[in-house]
Amino acid sequence: MPRQYPIERVRDIGIIAHIDAGKTTVSERVLFYTGISHKIGEVHEGQAIMDWMEQERERGITITSAATTAFWVPTHLGLRTDEKEKRKEHEHKINIIDTPGHIDFTVEVERSLRVLDGAVVVFDGVAGVEPQSETVWRQADKFKVPRICFINKLDRTGASFEKSLHSIYERLTPNAVAVAVPIGHEQEHRGIIDLMRMKAVYFEGDHGEVLRLEDIPSDFLDYAEEWRAKMIEKIAETDDALTEKFLEGTDISGEKLRPALRSATLAYKLIPVFCGSALKNKGVQIMLDGVVDYLPSPLDLPPVEGLDPADTGKKIIKEPKDGEPFAALAFKLQTDPYVGQLTFFRVYSGVLRSGSYVLNTTADFKERIGRILRIHANSREEEKEMYAGDIGAIVGLKNTKTGDTLSDIDHPVLLEKIEFPDPMVSVRIEPKTKADQEKMGLALRRLSEEDPTFRVETDPETLEVIISGMGELHLEIIVDRMRREFHVEANTGKPQVAYRETIRGEAEAEGKYIRQSGGRGQYGHVKLRLEPKEAASGFEFVNEIRGGIVPQEYIPAVEKGVKEALARGVVAGYPMVDVLVALFDGSYHPVDSSEIAFKIAGSIAFQDAARRAKPVLLEPIMKIEVIAPESFLGDVTGDLSSKRATIESMTDRYTMKVVDAKVPLSEMFGYVTTLRSMTQGRGTYTMEFSHYQQVPVHIAAQIQEARGMKKDV
Repeated sequence: MPRQYPIERVRDIGIIAHIDAGKTTVSERVLFYTGISHKIGEVHEGQAIMDWMEQERERGITITSAATTAFWVPTHLGLRTDEKEKRKEHEHKINIIDTPGHIDFTVEVERSLRVLDGAVVVFDGVAGVEPQSETVWRQADKFKVPRICFINKLDRTGASFEKSLHSIYERLTPNAVAVAVPIGHEQEHRGIIDLMRMKAVYFEGDHGEVLRLEDIPSDFLDYAEEWRAKMIEKIAETDDALTEKFLEGTDISGEKLRPALRSATLAYKLIPVFCGSALKNKGVQIMLDGVVDYLPSPLDLPPVEGLDPADTGKKIIKEPKDGEPFAALAFKLQTDPYVGQLTFFRVYSGVLRSGSYVLNTTADFKERIGRILRIHANSREEEKEMYAGDIGAIVGLKNTKTGDTLSDIDHPVLLEKIEFPDPMVSVRIEPKTKADQEKMGLALRRLSEEDPTFRVETDPETLEVIISGMGELHLEIIVDRMRREFHVEANTGKPQVAYRETIRGEAEAEGKYIRQSGGRGQYGHVKLRLEPKEAASGFEFVNEIRGGIVPQEYIPAVEKGVKEALARGVVAGYPMVDVLVALFDGSYHPVDSSEIAFKIAGSIAFQDAARRAKPVLLEPIMKIEVIAPESFLGDVTGDLSSKRATIESMTDRYTMKVVDAKVPLSEMFGYVTTLRSMTQGRGTYTMEFSHYQQVPVHIAAQIQEARGMKKDV
C-alpha cells in the first residue's frame, strides 16, 4: 500500500516541559481538535488519554512517554470542513510524544528527543522558566532539536505573558520571537492576537473548537502593532530580502514572513512563541499551525549518520527516503498486559513490512517482524507497513533493547546509541512471601529492560537484591508497578545514595601475583600510575609498555583487573570515577604467566596505588527550587541550612518566595513531608541533579563505618 502522506507533510514532535506546566492538557486538546478523541480527558479528573497508566491518573503526572498520531490542516489556509478534497491536499500527519516533566523520569525525555525532529516546549504562564524547563531545553540543544514555545495557563491568577517571555530570553535563549500575544490575562483572558494575520482570534463552542477571527480590539491595537514590529525585525534579521524591505519601511505580509521564520527555526536561529490556556481551550489550534508551519519534516533535517558494523570507522548516510535500505532505532520498550512486549521504533530510511526479517545490528541478531502497531496512547491500530519518518511499535521482538539499531539484513548500519545517566538512589528489596520470590525476579528483569535508568543487582556479601533508580518517586513507582502489573508484593528498605569515589593526587604501585604449587605456577607483575582526571570525564587506561616487557596479550587482562578494582573503590566500597591508570612497567614468566595472574596483579596494584593517591568520597549534589509563602521563608531557609544546603538566590514569584539552593541528595529523603508540614501544605519543590562533590570528612567517616570499612584511608 503506498504512503498516504508525503514525507514533507509528516512531523515527528515531542511535547516537553517542567512538571505541572500543562503538557498533558496541551496533548489532550491536540487529540480533541485533530479528531483523534471525541471527548477531552482532564488530568485533574484522572481522565487524560495520554496518561493511561493507573499511577499517572492517580498522581496527575506523566510517568512514561505516550505516543500518538494526529492530523492537522493549518487554520490560516481558511479551508472549511466541507472542503474535503482541498483539506486532504494540505493535511499534515503529526506523530506526537507526550513526555514526563518530573526529573525522576528524565530518561523518557532524553530517549524521545533522540528520535524526534521537533519539539513544543510548554511553560507555565505564572512561573515562566522553571528548573526542569532548563533541563529539557538543554536536552533539546544536545540533540539539536528545532522547537517552538507555548506559554500556557494565561488564565491563572498571577499569569504574565511578558514576564514568562522575559524569563525565556534571560534563562534559555535571546532568539525567542512572539508570533501570538494574549488578549487579556487571568479572568480577562479572552483570546489571542495572531501577529502574522494581525487578527484577534476567539475560541468558541463547548471546547473552543470554533475559531472566530475579528479585527483587533481598539484598546489592544497599539499593543499588537508594537509586538508585530518586534516580530518583523527579528525575522528580517535572518533574511536579506526581508531586511531590505524592513529598512525601507515596507509592511511585510504573513505569507512572506512564514517561510523566512520556518528557515530560521530549522537553523536554530529563532524560536517562535505561542500562547494561550489549554485548560480553557484557547490558543492550541494556533500552536498546531506553528507545528506544521515551523517545525521540520524528516526531509528538512540532515540525514542521519551511522557506522558500518563491518568497518567501524566508515560512515553510512541514511537518507529519509522510502526507496533506501531500511534503518530504524528502537527507543523504548514497554510491557503491554494484552500483547506482551512492545518495542517502539522510529524509521529513518526505507520501509518496514510485517512478516519481513530485519537485522538487530547492535546485538547481531535477526528478528522477525510480526505485528506492527500505530499507537494512540493506550489504544492501537495494526499497520502492514511503516515508512521513513514514521513512529510505531513492534510486538514480540526477542532480543531488541532500548537504543538498538534495526536495519536491512543486506545493508547493515549501526546508528548512534542513546546514552543514559547512572541511577542515584538505591533501596534493598525482598519478596513478602516465598510465592513472590520467583515472580519478583521476572518482574524486575522486565522492568529493567523497559527502563535503562533502573538497575537490579545482588549484594555479593549479603545476597540481598538492590534496585537503583533516578529518585525516590522513580523507585516508588517501580515497586507499585510490580504489585499492580506482576502481582508481586515486596518490602523495601531505606533509600541509599549512590556515592562515588575518586582520587585527588598521583601515586604509583606495584602488583605481584606469584603462586607456586605442584606443576605450573602463576606469575603476573605490573606497575601502575594513577592520576586524577577532570570531573565527569570517566576512566581512562593508558598502555605505556615498550619493548614487550609485558606481552601484548596480557594487557587487556590488566585493564580488566583494574576495572574490577575500580568498581569496588577503596574508601567505602563505592565505584571510583575520573581516574587515569597508566601501565608503565612489569615483568612476565615465559611458562607461569597467564591472563588470570595479570588480572589479579592489576587489581592489587590499583588498590595499593588508589590508597596512596589521596582518595575521597563524592556525593550527588542536587539543584533545588523551593516555592513557599513569604511567612514561611525563615523556616524553609533554616531547614535547608541544616541540610548542608548552599542557598544561591531568593526571588519573588507573584505572592510566593522562590528559594534556589544546592543540597546533598542524602539530606533530601522525605523532604516532601517536611516541607508540607512546615508550610501548612502550601510549599512545593522541584529537584534535579547538579554535580558530584567531595563529602565532608566527618560524614565520610560515618559512611565508612556504616559500610564496615576502615577509617585510615
